[in-house]
Amino acid sequence: MKPELAPERAVSHGEAAGTSYSVYAPRADEGGETVVLIHGVGMNQSVWAPQIDALTASFQVVVYDMLGHGDSALPTPAPTLDEYAAQLEALLDTMRIGRAHIVGHSMGALVALEFALTHPQRTLSVAALNAVYDRTPAQREAVMTRAEMLGDAPAGVSPHAGVDATLSRWFGDPIPVHLTQAAQAVRELLLSVDPVGYARTYRLFASSDDAHVGRLASLAVPALFLTGECDPNSSPSMSLAMAAAAPFGRAEIIANERHMMNVTDPARVNEKLLAFFAEASAVNPARAFNPQHRTISGERHD
Repeated sequence: MKPELAPERAVSHGEAAGTSYSVYAPRADEGGETVVLIHGVGMNQSVWAPQIDALTASFQVVVYDMLGHGDSALPTPAPTLDEYAAQLEALLDTMRIGRAHIVGHSMGALVALEFALTHPQRTLSVAALNAVYDRTPAQREAVMTRAEMLGDAPAGVSPHAGVDATLSRWFGDPIPVHLTQAAQAVRELLLSVDPVGYARTYRLFASSDDAHVGRLASLAVPALFLTGECDPNSSPSMSLAMAAAAPFGRAEIIANERHMMNVTDPARVNEKLLAFFAEASAVNPARAFNPQHRTISGERHD
């Protein structure tokens, strides 16, 4: 899944301190703010192609491969969310970006929230797509079982062995006919991931659903918690709980969508993101951002 680029788009690719990244310039002359997109476990920066195309109408867009993925370096053997947040901080430092809108999907949402909590002065807003939060005991047992099956070396259990099960969780079983092309593209990304990087990152993802429990009350920036109505593992109830805990939080639920909604329904995801960025205020979020509603199935509930 490689981004399809408009001919006039100014694009640069680079590597900084072990992080592979790409920068897409805004098409609008007045574009000044930056949006950073952080992918989930098993993916890489190219999964954001549908968002890149839409967001560069107004924003500079930065995408990168998180540690252990794509062309970026491996994380340490037992990484923490701090390590992944530090990767983002170093990238922003290298690019001399002071503040940005931070968007993360799944594991990337955990990183985005960690960064926003620890670096509010560098965060214009944060959007957590299909984020996990305070799993039930049954959910936690299931994800920990999957994590324990992964080896930490090429000789261990490859993530390739669980690709079909992953696609079933993300797209449905059986996969709907109209999603087969998207599922195949995601399959190719899963098959290309480094087994060691995947295993280390997945174990962190599996054990971090409570990383922000009790901390979101101190989230000092506008926050969007966006998930799919039919995502059982990054459920609507999780997004609603996070939004309720965050002072400037909002939960929005996209009807009939599952875990990979940024790929399967990019039009609605992009619409939600652009509307959120337009509302978010870095100067005075309490006055400029209205968290007191949620959207479910396209309807606003005040």
